[in-house]
Amino acid sequence: MNYKVIPVTAFQQNCSLVWDEQTMEGALIDPGGDEERLLAAARQAGVTLTRLLLTHGHLDHVGAARLLADRLGIPVEGPQEEDRFWLENLPEQAAMFGFPDTAAFLPDRWLNDGDTVQVGTLSLDVIHCPGHTPGHVVFYQPAAQLAFVGDVLFKGSIGRTDFPRGDHDALIRAIRTRLFPLGDDVTFIPGHGPLSTFGRERLGNPFVAD
Repeated sequence: MNYKVIPVTAFQQNCSLVWDEQTMEGALIDPGGDEERLLAAARQAGVTLTRLLLTHGHLDHVGAARLLADRLGIPVEGPQEEDRFWLENLPEQAAMFGFPDTAAFLPDRWLNDGDTVQVGTLSLDVIHCPGHTPGHVVFYQPAAQLAFVGDVLFKGSIGRTDFPRGDHDALIRAIRTRLFPLGDDVTFIPGHGPLSTFGRERLGNPFVAD
């Protein structure tokens, strides 16, 4: 499994281009904006995009999803349906944060805990991790020991829970019971900032350390 992290929007949100090196089919995880830059990255890597994957419904993670889906004729998958209200509220989010007009949309497929998504011959496991938003999901590739965690966990920090329907206790519980058991050696790509490992955060993150 190959990947490239492409920060997008003024929020420097980590959009991840992931692909199967056997088929060169790929996906964008959290295409929050700057669609031309994302398409250029896929072309440069020789990747054919086959789907778009969303961890949650915040604008900086989904802002270019519908534009890309319509342009390429590919499906949008995720997040879990509890984030429906965030996707329906995209025009208001765009106005609030000074983003270009963004139409509301719903994904082609809602995802639930235990689902899988296919990228070429690769399977990504779906893990529901509520707290930052109620429908937040994480994408995990076991063979690569790699997780795309959106805004659940960061190097040295955790996601905000002061947004509507945020839940601090649920977030801490999800990190400790759904992510850390995947193993200390698992590398994770957060929605913002540098990569880390679950082991490093389990030992030193002041919010969730043992």
